[in-house]
Amino acid sequence: MDSRISSKQRVVRLIGVASGLGVPERAKAGSSRAAAALEIADVGAGIRKNRVECAWDAVIAASADPQLPRDVALRRLCQRIDERVAACIATGALPVVVGGDHAMAMGTWHGVARANGKGFGLLWIDAHLDAHTSITSPSGNPHGMPLAALLGCGPNPWESHVGVLDARRVCVFGVRSYEKSELLLLQSLGIKIVSMEEIAQRGLQETLTEALAHVGGGRFGVSIDLDAFDPLDAPGVNIQCPGGLDGAALADALRSAARHPQLAALEIAEYNPDRDIDGKTARLVATVLESLSSPTGAEYMAIEQQHGAHNYAPLPVVLARGEGVYVWDTAGNRYLDMMSAYSAASLGHCHPQLMAALDRQARRLAVTSRAYFNDRLPLLLARLCELFGYQAALPVNTGLEAVETALKAARKWGYRRKGVAAERAEIIACKGNFHGRSIAIVGMSSEAQYRDGFGPFPPGFKLIPYGDAAALEAAITPDTVAFLVEPVQGEGGIIVPPDGYLRRCAEICRRHDVLLICDEVQTGLGRTGKLLASWHENVRPDAVILGKALGGGLLPVSAFLADREVMDVFTPGDHGSTFGGNALGAAVALEALDLIVSLDLPARAALLGEHLLQRLRRIDNPAIRAVRGRGLFAGIELDPNFFDAHDACLRLLDAGVLSKDTHGTVVRIAPPLIIEQAQLDDGIDRIGDTLQRMVAEFPRAA
Repeated sequence: MDSRISSKQRVVRLIGVASGLGVPERAKAGSSRAAAALEIADVGAGIRKNRVECAWDAVIAASADPQLPRDVALRRLCQRIDERVAACIATGALPVVVGGDHAMAMGTWHGVARANGKGFGLLWIDAHLDAHTSITSPSGNPHGMPLAALLGCGPNPWESHVGVLDARRVCVFGVRSYEKSELLLLQSLGIKIVSMEEIAQRGLQETLTEALAHVGGGRFGVSIDLDAFDPLDAPGVNIQCPGGLDGAALADALRSAARHPQLAALEIAEYNPDRDIDGKTARLVATVLESLSSPTGAEYMAIEQQHGAHNYAPLPVVLARGEGVYVWDTAGNRYLDMMSAYSAASLGHCHPQLMAALDRQARRLAVTSRAYFNDRLPLLLARLCELFGYQAALPVNTGLEAVETALKAARKWGYRRKGVAAERAEIIACKGNFHGRSIAIVGMSSEAQYRDGFGPFPPGFKLIPYGDAAALEAAITPDTVAFLVEPVQGEGGIIVPPDGYLRRCAEICRRHDVLLICDEVQTGLGRTGKLLASWHENVRPDAVILGKALGGGLLPVSAFLADREVMDVFTPGDHGSTFGGNALGAAVALEALDLIVSLDLPARAALLGEHLLQRLRRIDNPAIRAVRGRGLFAGIELDPNFFDAHDACLRLLDAGVLSKDTHGTVVRIAPPLIIEQAQLDDGIDRIGDTLQRMVAEFPRAA
């Protein structure tokens, strides 16, 4: 077996069917070309991307003999499909039959019966019931009859009167167009029917999960008629039917289904390339196949463990989709995001305005390097300066790069402007800081792990206790050029300094001609209830570092802001970044800033943050030592005599809440700033309930 394929994976074999025998006359030519068009579109590429072997087994064409009666030609075609499907199954492969005519279903599912025996389940995803017989069909076209024939109902063009399906495990999903006779037939057989109306009321994920459970319990198959999708998503079908399934949502809901050991075969029908002018429907087919063959969550984690560096220890969940304040894992479980990617997703996940800005710009221009001007960056720089009150901005990608930029600016400012002797510049930082993990930055960290094995470190850094302004003044020497500080320490445990601390630090720095540089990568852009956390004390730092939320949760965009006296120490060639300031990132950052301002997210964070802190502090739980925070940036410090914060985050994960601990002692709470109060209350309730259950499980600790 290929080492890339786990024991749960199977080889996939694509079987194309080139036929228009069962469709209306106007669609015959397009249906006949469906298999070739899908092969050219390489719809199996996504399957291979998922590390599953995939190849075309055969393309089976209908007879070209014009003298051959249609029904005879159809029976012969289905017999050949039947044989190929059975042969694939015999080799252990998963057959995936694709074509333009759903009449081929008789071949697909009789092939499964030949290989595995009759009496299996079938999920039939279709806008129509396809349950006519030759007598009830208004058009007489066989593509409207296969489900009835597979259930043993006739007469039919295949002259088949013995069913191969277990009617108790058949479900028709996404139905919205049918004749009464079809409905009565399926109802008489006890077939489960899930209409679009029911899907709209109950939700796609819930109804599809229920449908898959209904057809499971043994061998089963999935047949997808592309007209089940809304025509906006899948225009390339023989008969469009408005009001259908969302293509991306269904693909996501079917994630990993092809890995199910009981899945016997998959079928995708009714593709018509003549109506798929821009290839949108073919791309949807590829998306569906990629999603169906996706690894399971456990497999994704195993792949990363095998091939990735072990510099992270993620919580055991594999996230696949996000929208607003929620994310979903590969199994379809929903979580309330109370972390927002360390503030990077402050605007939530996939905000529609940000996505539109990303799409518009990506279609125009993305990256050219700073060797040239682009038409987005100047607008971003001007917007940053106007919003935050500085004369200049320097764009980079990550927060770490912005911090490094600040360090370089401070040192050169010290030499050029303050007159510090060469190679003598000192920068003061605080114990418990987190400014990144470059060599220089970890050199000024007090966290042993960040330093272990990475020395020697650049000289010129000095550490003082956080929150102690007197310690700052005592540490300053004539060679001190800057004090780098977080207005609230995030990684340090959501540590809020004493009132007036930052203001006193600003006064001290001003008196000693030292630059005050505030790292607002996590705290900036509204997180703490002000556009900058330093504004809580009416402090205007000499320089500010922004990141995280500036990229709208879509791209890494960061910036260093300062007045000309500081920024103009840089000359061409001193500092740069190929991707920093790229047009795509600038366009997204511009939109993110506009949203933060237009939605008044700082005020929202202030209001909801006060509510958050009040509710958290009212939780009566002996394991909680303290609740700290400002705005929607909070931390729950736990007593390790009960349990540590990592274990609490694991239990919160089980409760549908995403958080992450810091140093094993503090549970971070930093939801997207767009969160509604009801959603926030739901998260707080789950946190309180989870911690109460954990305490109850450790009575000896109490």
